[in-house]
This record gives sequence, C-alpha cells and structure tokens, in this order.
Amino acid sequence: MWQGFVNFAPLKNLPHMIQIKFPDGAVRSYEAGVSALEVAKSISEGLARKVLAAEVNGEVWDATRPINEDSALKLLTWDDKGGQSTFWHSSAHLMAEAIESQFPGVKFWVGPAIENGFYYDVDLGGRTISEEDLKALEKKMNELAKQANSYERKAIPKAEAIAYFEEKGDEYKLDLLQNLTDGEITFYTQGAFTDLCRGPHIPNTGFIKAIKLTNISGAYWKGDEKNKMLTRIYGVTFPSQKQLDEYLAMVEEAKKRDHRKLGKELGIYTTNDDIGQGLIMWMPNGTVIIEELEKLAKETENEAGYKRVVTPHIAKENLYLTSGHLPYYADSMFPPMEMDGEKYYLKAMNCPHHHKIFDAEPKSYRDMPYRIAEYGTCYRYEQSGELFGLMRVRCLHMNDAHIYCTKEQFAEEFKAVNDMYLKYFKIFGIEKYVMRLSLHDPEKLGQKYINEPELWLETESMVREVLIEANIPFVEVKGEGAFYGPKIDVQIWSAIGREFTLATNQVDFAQPRRFKLSFTNMNNEPEVPLIIHRAPLGTHERFIGFLIEHYAGKFPTWIAPLQVKVLPISDKFMDYGKNVLKQLRKAGIRAELDERNEKIGKKIRDTELMKVPYMLVIGEKEASEGKVAIRRQGKGDMGVEDVQAFIGRVQQEITDRSSD
Repeated sequence: MWQGFVNFAPLKNLPHMIQIKFPDGAVRSYEAGVSALEVAKSISEGLARKVLAAEVNGEVWDATRPINEDSALKLLTWDDKGGQSTFWHSSAHLMAEAIESQFPGVKFWVGPAIENGFYYDVDLGGRTISEEDLKALEKKMNELAKQANSYERKAIPKAEAIAYFEEKGDEYKLDLLQNLTDGEITFYTQGAFTDLCRGPHIPNTGFIKAIKLTNISGAYWKGDEKNKMLTRIYGVTFPSQKQLDEYLAMVEEAKKRDHRKLGKELGIYTTNDDIGQGLIMWMPNGTVIIEELEKLAKETENEAGYKRVVTPHIAKENLYLTSGHLPYYADSMFPPMEMDGEKYYLKAMNCPHHHKIFDAEPKSYRDMPYRIAEYGTCYRYEQSGELFGLMRVRCLHMNDAHIYCTKEQFAEEFKAVNDMYLKYFKIFGIEKYVMRLSLHDPEKLGQKYINEPELWLETESMVREVLIEANIPFVEVKGEGAFYGPKIDVQIWSAIGREFTLATNQVDFAQPRRFKLSFTNMNNEPEVPLIIHRAPLGTHERFIGFLIEHYAGKFPTWIAPLQVKVLPISDKFMDYGKNVLKQLRKAGIRAELDERNEKIGKKIRDTELMKVPYMLVIGEKEASEGKVAIRRQGKGDMGVEDVQAFIGRVQQEITDRSSD
C-alpha cells in the first residue's frame, strides 16, 4: 500500500459563512454580507416581495443592509410594527422629496413615523401651504413612488456631513449633527432627495402604493415656544389602495365615536378653565357609569378575596423617598406643599399608602396572600400639550390593588389577576388584546431601574412562565419596565380596531425591602413578600373614554346611564306613564318619563340621539291593557308586552351584564 502523502495547497478566497437563526429556531448558513432581502428570496420570491425591513439581533435594519456575522433574524412585513414604522418613516422621506421639488430651498427638521402614519417638520422660508398644495404633493409623491427608487444608505464622516449642510445653509441638520460623532452618521438617498437619517428604510419607493396627506399644523422647533414655528405636514400611506380606503373609513367612524364629542353630547363629563386643565368633572350620566364599574369591580374582587381600604390624597415627602418614586417619578408629580416645616405631595400612586396598611399589623404566612383594593384618587402632572380628553388627565381614579404574597404563591396569584382581565374582556366584548411584557434595560440599572440584576432576571422569568403556561398572547419589550420590577401593559382594541393601553399588572421586588415589609413564615422567621400591583379596569377616566368609543355611546343596558325612557303619545296617557315609571324605578331600573308636549316622532328621535337602550311608547291601547310598546335602540319596534314581563326581562339583562 502506498504510504506517501499529498501536499494540498491552501484554498484561497473561500467564502466566509455565517449562521442565521430564525424566530422558529431554525438555522441556515449564508455567505457573509448577505442581506435580509436576499435571505427572504432564498426562502421564496413571494416572501421577498412582502419584506419591508428586518430585525437583526433585536435591532431594526434596512432589509438591504449586509449582515456580516452570526445573527438572529426576523423578517418584518406590514403585519409587524417594525415593518409599518419603517414603511411610514420611508414615506416621510418620499414626502420630503416631493416638498423639495415643489418648494425649492425648503429646510427639514425631523420626519418620524407615528402611531398612524408620519409627519415632517419643515421650514418653508415664510411661504404657506394650502389644501391645494397638499393635493399637488400627493400627486408628486405618487409619481415618485412609481419610480421604485432605492433607499441607499451611506456612512458619512462628521466633517463631510457638516460641510454638506453648511453649503445648503441648513441650520436644522447642523443642529442635529452637534450631538453625533464619527461612526454614527448616515445619509439616506432616494431619487433626488438626500437626508441625514439613522434609518432604517424600506427597499424602494415602489412598495408605497396608496398615499393620503391628512393635515397641516404649526410646530415649534424642538417643541420650544421660544423657537421658530415650523410647518408640520402629516400623512399616511399603505401598501394597497384597499388598505387606505379601509383606514379612511375607520377614521370617519372614529370621528363619530370620539369620546370628547360623545362625552359632551351624552352628558357624561365636562371640564372648566376655572377648575383647571385635565381635571374632569363627572356629570350625572358619567357618575352612573362610574358606580356601575365600581360595583362590578367590588363584586369581582370580593369573590377573589380582596379587602377594601381607603387612603388619603396627600402624604409627606419621606413616604415617596422611601418608595423610590422620588426622584424617579418627580416630573410626573405636582409640586410639593409646605406646611409646618414639612413637604406634602398630592398622591400620584396608591402603592406606598397600601404598603403602610400592610405594615400596620403583624402578618404571618397564614395571612398570605394579603390582597387590598381601592378605587384610589391620584394626581399626576401631565404636560399641557399631552392632555387629551379622558385619556390623559391630571386627576384619575384607579381600580388599584396590591397583592402581598410568597414566592411560592406568585404564579397562582399572577394568573388569577390575568384571569380577571379575561373575565372583564368578555363582559365588555373586547375580542382583540395582547399583554406587553415590559422588561428592564441592563444598561440602565441604577439609573432608571433598581440595581438588582439577579432579581430582575428571576422575576421576569416568573412572569414569562405564567403567561406561557396560561397560553396568553404577549410580546416582550425591553426598557419599559417599572423602576421596581417587570410589568405587563394590557393593550386592547376597540370595536373599530383602535388600540388602547387599558391597564397594568406589575411585579415589585424592590419596595418590600425599601419599606422593610415582612411576614413570619412557617419556620417562625421573617420573610420579605413579593408585591403584585394590578389595575384590571385601569382608571375611570381612560376606561370610560374607551367604552364611549367602543360602544359609540350605545352602552349595554346594565351600564347605560338611562336604561328606559317612557314616551306617552299625548298628555292623556301621562298618568299611566307615571305609573309605568314608578314600577320601573321600584324594580331598580334607571328610567325617566318624557313629559314634554311634543309629537311622539320627535320624542322617539330625541331619545334615539341620547342612545337610551329602551323606549316604552304608550297610547290608548297600551294604557287600557296595562302594556307597553317596546322600541330597542338601533333595532326599532320590538312589539307589545306586559309591563312586569318587560321588567323581568330587563332585570335579567342587567344582572347578566349582557353586552347585547
């Protein structure tokens, strides 16, 4: 047998291979420098046509950007928030190109994606922009989009970037460059437009198929009223005309459902400058809704073993220093009041007060879990520009509770809170929801978050396991946890698809230590409890704002401020109407009698406008037979029925909290 050896020459220019890991755990090998778009094409051409951007190791990138090392990759389409955000930011650049073609010499500040669409703040050099200009810009954007120009990313040295914008005389981009350093500056170019931008962007303008510029407003540069007023142009775009048409239809429906408009028309709440911005006054109709929500919460919490408490609206500064809310939360609190040499703050959160209640009496393992609840009134100093109807206010009434439990009890207690959410979703007809698991940012420990890295990881894992085991849909978001622990923000969607942040469910491993809370365990030793902060119905303000829009003001009978309106055809039947009203009220049904000298048609129309669930029309036949003719909101004539039979049916509807 020949025993010589072969001297193989080293192979040159072999491709460097990297490993790409997909969300489902699959791993594929690709040559270094491959783009996410090329990866998508290797899977299918159909997929590649849908890819707008990519998440590479948790960071959103251009789909065309080269990947040079082993990476976790998620391909982003229109169905992903990262994909939509990239689409809309790219649309802002397309709009900027159109603006520059129509208004030579224009200067640009910033053009971010927002919740629904995008805007760009621009300096038109004293020129104004009209509705006709918007139509012309839309037309130009459509022309440019059809050119399918690529969004090209280029890293630029700082000196070169400064020289570029100095030549253009653009003080706005030069200002942005002040805080950037070499290695973090990029330009993006599409067609004839170049902008300072960190990206990412979609592959080309051809993805943008439907365009609508929606609004023009003024915006101070950097949000400072001392600075120049810029022109802010809003727009929205979609990958298809059908999606745009559906969106515009939803916008029109949302206008009809706007809680600020309906809240006033239905006598639910009011505000007054003499009272102050963001301070809601609940009218009689709104107060009925509040009382029904509280009744629901109290019944549910009583069944779940909660005990009710009441705490003051103010407290000394030291309470919030101990809790850690000062200085973490100081900007959202009203300034302190000084009395007798002490500083007092309006209560911005209920938890420190509840901790003092827990600590007021010794606790043993037999007392655990210890659950206390309160519809607590809190005060938060929201900035004037952030106030918005019932959604952002300065005085709020929170469906708050705190559960003090052992580590062993945590999973069961946390699951029980989530089950409470699901119960409420069913009652209110909330079909689409997701739990957003907000985590800490390890790089901000000791600054934004309590510096306990091991406890962070442990509690985040505990919450994650409960959600997975319960099969509850959730997403994870880094850097949005509370300063004392991970939390779940509950995102819900109304009947027309509008997203709301309803409530929160938080884990707290820090405050029990800060307040030196403990209970005696089975070994007769002191042990520190875990705390669950929860508010399934959020605040009266935000939740009622959601309900107004969700139901378009047509509340289910059980929660409707006025449940039945009695409508006599003429004064001849007023006495019988009063008798019917008396029977309704005796049965606990909220009812009124229309005693106006108006025709029955007007009475019906006016009652429809007030969105009362039931109308009882009474004339000679009904009065002689002891019956009522029933009309249902939105359904019309429901026939004639005996008064007591009607009462029994409505009482059952109220007891069941039916959403029909």
